[in-house]
Order: sequence, then C-alpha cells, then structure tokens
Amino acid sequence: MEKVMNMIKPKPNPQQLLRDWQRRLRQECRNIERQIRDIQREEKNVQKAIKDAAKRNDMVSAKSLAMEIVRSRRTVNRLYENKAQLNSISMHLGESVAIARTVGHLSKSAEVMKLVNNLMKAPEVAVTMQEFSKEMTKAGVIEEFVNDALDNALDSEDIEEETEEEVDKVLTAIAGETAAQLPEAVRKEKMKQPAQAAAQEEEAIAEGVDDEEELEEIRARLAKVRS
Repeated sequence: MEKVMNMIKPKPNPQQLLRDWQRRLRQECRNIERQIRDIQREEKNVQKAIKDAAKRNDMVSAKSLAMEIVRSRRTVNRLYENKAQLNSISMHLGESVAIARTVGHLSKSAEVMKLVNNLMKAPEVAVTMQEFSKEMTKAGVIEEFVNDALDNALDSEDIEEETEEEVDKVLTAIAGETAAQLPEAVRKEKMKQPAQAAAQEEEAIAEGVDDEEELEEIRARLAKVRS
C-alpha cells in the first residue's frame, strides 16, 4: 500500500526541494556554531588549568593540556570550513533551481557534488551528508558516488601528530611568564618526563589539578564537545 501511495503522491517541485534542503543546511550550520561555542567555552577552563599547572612547575600536565587545546583549535578550524562548504552548497542549489525554472527540471551540479563529497569525509557532518547525497542523487542534482568516501567518512578524524612547536606556542601564550621562570633545560626536561615521574611532586600537585583524575575529566569534556 505504501508503494502505491508513493507512486501516486506528486513529486516535490524543485522549489520545494530547495526550501527543504536549505532549511536543513541552515540547521546544520547552527549546530556547528553551537559546537564551536561549546569548544571555545571549555577551552577557557583548560587555559586556567594550564596556568595552575605552570605555577606549580608541573609542566607534564601543562603540556598535556596544551596539546588538548591544539586539538580543539584544529577541530574549530575544521568546523568553520564545514560551515563555509554548507553555505556554498546552499548557494549552488539556489542557482540550480533558477536554471530549473527554465528547463523544467533540476540539472546535475559538479560543484555541489564536489562539496557534498568533501563533507562526507568530515566526521562532524558525515551522517547528515550521506542523507543529502541519497536525496540529491535521486533528484538528479549529483551522481551516485562510486568511491570509498563512505567507508572512510567516520574514520577521518585528524590523526596528524601535534608538533612541539604548536604546543610550545600555546604554553607561551597562556602561561608564558610563569613557564619562562623555569630554566629552559629544566622546563624541557619536565615536559619530557613520563606522567608517573610527576608523582615525586605530590605535595605541589595536590594544590592544583587533582592528579590524573582531573586531567582525564578535562580531556573527556573536551572530547565530548569536539565530537
């Protein structure tokens, strides 16, 4: 019965499809904006934790937290790129509908196909873009993908290793004066110490971040807002 109803139900015209797609694209952009705000708000808490760690000369914890900030800022940059591409899709769809008014149907758009393909590889919007891909393929706006974009979409999290230079820049910007009070050789040595070596400074650590437990809590909160 459902199949029969689908057959007799009138197909949405290009203008209806555009309005629905653009509405959902705007919603996705608002979701991205909210995620960016959450990450940036959580970063302020991490910055305070870095300053506290630097004050007690716990550079192991300070470096670990600085690395989390580097990851978060990369996520924010990627989210801004995703939002820009979503807006580009909306713009190109508008152009496609304008052409459809003349030719009577939606035509394929190489630009939309390229943007959708790129966003299907972005973990934050991969699932949504898979749905868009199916709908746009059915409407004739893009061709069906035959590559492995779907297989890798959810596994394309940024795996690039954080460089020492990036982490040092974050530490300098957030706790530069405090960190600079340590001799350079001592500061670098403290950064390279394994986490368990910091146990020798139990009394100092107890005054600030509560060992690995609080560090893990901070990491978990950042991971949650980045996902």
